[in-house]
Amino acid sequence: MRRGSSKLRLIIAAGIILFALVKYCSSADTNPYTGKEQHITLSPDEEITIGLQSAPEMAAQHGGLHPDSRYQALVDAVGKKLVNNSIARETPYRYEFHLLADEQTINAFALPGGQVFITYALFSKLENEDQLAGVLGHEIGHVIGRHSADRISKQGLTQGILSGVAVGSESGAATQMATVIANVINMKYGRDDELESDDLGVRFMIRAGYNPEEMIGVMEILKSAAGPNRVPEFQSTHPDPENRIGKIKESIIKYRGKV
Repeated sequence: MRRGSSKLRLIIAAGIILFALVKYCSSADTNPYTGKEQHITLSPDEEITIGLQSAPEMAAQHGGLHPDSRYQALVDAVGKKLVNNSIARETPYRYEFHLLADEQTINAFALPGGQVFITYALFSKLENEDQLAGVLGHEIGHVIGRHSADRISKQGLTQGILSGVAVGSESGAATQMATVIANVINMKYGRDDELESDDLGVRFMIRAGYNPEEMIGVMEILKSAAGPNRVPEFQSTHPDPENRIGKIKESIIKYRGKV
């Protein structure tokens, strides 16, 4: 009786995992703006909707929008200049740039569909408009790269695999190991996304007439803010700022005179 129950459990587990794999693999498509093959189940309209619906909550988590209209106008102007002088203008996304009131958290991020945010804590440390362009260009790169939608699809895949392992295995250790592996897979893609956004950001800066070397200055700011006790690169979804600097230098050489 127990053997029959175990066999049925394994069949159900295999079905769950197979369904997750088929769903993920069947969503393969080439990103028309980056040329990279991705597995994304969301349409651009769905990405835009998710971003617009999530924006108010994200702003509230960082103390709302910054009250200084002059600072916000600068963020808007730099963001629009980057969009209008790059492939971003050819995308269906609705780009909006938000300066958050948060004076403690040094961060910038983008939601699916074009909602871009930068905290005042980071904004106040930037030394010039070119560095602001570096930050916003990087975040526009996330939008064009469809990185959030890509991660959602990958998380759906890993969740399906984890569910299958949990159903098919009586061993808690097996389920725990599957969780660790899934987290490492998603972590790796996160670091790759950051490097691709750095590369796109350099390209956008050059196209818009900004000095791309200033993105290196942004990395120095992030490195200084992290301090000596920052998390090792392998355990972080972001590459180490020092490693990002090397890749940014390569991108500057690659794009200068070509865009």
